Amino acid sequence: MDGRAVPPEAWSQRKPAALVKLLALAPGHRLRREQVMDALWPELDQRAAGANLRKALHSARRSLHADKGADIILSAGDLLCLPSSGLSVDVAEYWSLMAAARKTREADSYAAALEIYRDGLLPEDVYEDWAAAPRDELRLDWMAAAEEFAGLLEARGDLNGAARAVQRIVAADPLRETAHVWLMRLYALAGRRDEARRQYARLEEVLDTELGVEPSPETQRQHAEISSAETAEPDLTTELWERVGDLRVQSGDPDGAVKAFDQALTTAADDATAGRIHRKSASAWLMRHRPDAAEPHLTAAEGRAPDPAERGRLLCLRANLAWERGDFTAARGLAEQAHDIARAEDDPSDVAAALEALAFISHVQGDWRPGLHAQIEGLAGVALGVRVARFCDFNHCLAQYQLHGDDFADSVEEYARETLAVAERTDAVPAQAFAWCLLGESLLLRAVWDEADACLERSCELYTPLGSRSVALPWLRRAELAACTGAHADASAYLRRATSIAMVTPMARHAWARLHATAALAAMERGAPEDAIRAVRATQKAAARYGDCPTCSALLNPVGAQAFALVGDREGAHALALSAAQFAESFPSSAWSAMAEATSASAAVTDGDLDAARARFQAAAVLYEKADHPFWAARSLAQRDTVGAG
Repeated sequence: MDGRAVPPEAWSQRKPAALVKLLALAPGHRLRREQVMDALWPELDQRAAGANLRKALHSARRSLHADKGADIILSAGDLLCLPSSGLSVDVAEYWSLMAAARKTREADSYAAALEIYRDGLLPEDVYEDWAAAPRDELRLDWMAAAEEFAGLLEARGDLNGAARAVQRIVAADPLRETAHVWLMRLYALAGRRDEARRQYARLEEVLDTELGVEPSPETQRQHAEISSAETAEPDLTTELWERVGDLRVQSGDPDGAVKAFDQALTTAADDATAGRIHRKSASAWLMRHRPDAAEPHLTAAEGRAPDPAERGRLLCLRANLAWERGDFTAARGLAEQAHDIARAEDDPSDVAAALEALAFISHVQGDWRPGLHAQIEGLAGVALGVRVARFCDFNHCLAQYQLHGDDFADSVEEYARETLAVAERTDAVPAQAFAWCLLGESLLLRAVWDEADACLERSCELYTPLGSRSVALPWLRRAELAACTGAHADASAYLRRATSIAMVTPMARHAWARLHATAALAAMERGAPEDAIRAVRATQKAAARYGDCPTCSALLNPVGAQAFALVGDREGAHALALSAAQFAESFPSSAWSAMAEATSASAAVTDGDLDAARARFQAAAVLYEKADHPFWAARSLAQRDTVGAG
C-alpha cells in the first residue's frame, strides 16, 4: 500500500488475507461472491458462508488501511474486485515476462521471469485447497521455463550457465531423473567430469532412498561413457554436441543448432561423422532461409563419400536449397531423386522428408492439388507405417491455405471427393483418412454439422489403426464441431484423444498449435475464459519447445483475445491482435482477415474504445460471410451486440 508493505501482524485472521490472495490470483482480479464462498467455506451453507464473507471483507479492508481499504477491494453487484490500475501482482508479472521471453528467446527475459518465482506460490498456504491449482500451474510452467532457459544457454555454448539452471530444476524436483542426466551431460561437456560422476552418485542415492530403484539403463550407459578413459572424450564430445544440435532443431532454434554443430565439427573423428554433421548444419541454415550459408556445409558433406541413404538426404537438402533460390524446376527433380533413393533404402523418415519437399514445391508453384494426387498414386502398395504423420500432417497444414483461401475454398469439397477416389483406387488408406478429414473440414466451416461429423468420424476410424503416432487433426476438428454445437463433454473427450497423439507425433509443432487453439475455443464456448487463457499460455510453451505454426494456430488469436478482453488483460489481447494482423497481411484471405478483425475488436474492448470494437466485429462478420463461414459470422455479430454503449 503506497509503496509500503502491510505487516504480517495486520492480518489478525487467515480468511481476510486469503480473500485478498484469491482476488490477486483471479483472472482480471475479480470473482463472484459465490466463488469466494465456495473456495473459503466449502463446508458451510450459502447463508453462513455469506455472513463469513462479509466479516472477512470488513476485516481485509481494515487491514489494508481503514481509510483506503474500501477503494482496494471493490464491490460491483455480485462481483468483488481489486482495482484495474495502480495494482502490481508478482504472478501477473511472471506470466507477462515469461510470454515475452518465449517470444524473443532472450536469456535475460527468462532469467528475470524465473527469479520472480523464488519459493513458489504462497508457500505459507501450502495446505489450502484453493491455492493448489494455481500453485501447480505456476510450478509446472516454471519447471518448463527453467528447462527452456537451460536449453537456450546450452545451445549458445554457455554450459556453466545451463548447468546452474538445471541445478535449480534438480533442487525443485530431486526425483526427476532426466534433469540429473542433463546435468551430468553438461558437466561432461564443460570438462567437469568429476562433478558429473558425483551427480550420478546423488541420483543413485535419492532414487534408492525415495523409490527403492536404480537409475535407468540409459542413465547407467551415459555414466559409463563419462567415466571412460581420456581417449574416449573426443568421440563423446562430438556425440553430445551433435545431440545438442538435434535438440535445438526440434525446439525451433536453428541459430543454437548451428553453434552446436560447429562445436561438434571441431572434434569429429572420421569422414562419415563429419559429413553427417555438415549435412545437419546445412539443414539448420536452411531453416533460417540462408542458402548461401548452407551451401558450403552441403558441399563438404557431399565430398565425404556418403553412402546411398546419406546421398538421398543430401539430394533432399539440395532440393530445399534450390527452392529457396527460386529454382523450382531443379528443386522438383532433386526431390524426386531423393524420394526414389529413400524408397529404395526403405527409410521412413527420409521418405517423409522427400514427400514434404515435393508437397511444398507443389504448394508454392500453385499445383498442390495435382501434386498430392501424383504422390498418392506413387504410394500405391506402399505401407507408410510411421511415415503417416509426416506425410499426412504436413499436407493437412498446406490444406489450410485451400480451406481459407478465397481462390480455393469454394472447390475444396469437390477436390476432397476426388482425392478420396484416388486414394481408394490406389488402396492408400492414410490418404483416404486425409481426404475424409479434408471433406469434413470443408463442411465444418460451412456449419453443415451432421455431414461434417460423419466425415471426420470416418477419418478417425481410418487413422486409428495406424498407431499412436498418427494424426490428431480429425479428433481436433470433431472437438471444434462439438464446441460449436454445445456438446461440451464430447469436445473434452476428443481433445483428450488428440492430446495423446500430440504427445508422441513427429509433427508436434502442428499438433500442439491446433490443439491449444481448439482447447481455447472449447473453453470459451462453455464459458470458461480462464481455461482459454491457459491454452494461450500453453501455446507459448509448446512453441518454445517444438517451434510454432502460425497457420495451425490461427484460430487461437480471435478466441484468445476474447478471453483476455473478458478479464481486462489489455497486453494479452493486443499481443494476439498483432500476431493476427501480421499473419493476415502475409497470407491475405477473407477468412484470415476476418480473424484479424475479430481479434482487434477484442483488443479495442480492453482499450475502452467500444465504437471501434463494434465496427471491427461488424467487419469480421462481413468477411466471415464472404468466406462462407456462417457460424463465425454469427458469433462475431453476437460479440458486437454484447459490447456496451459507447
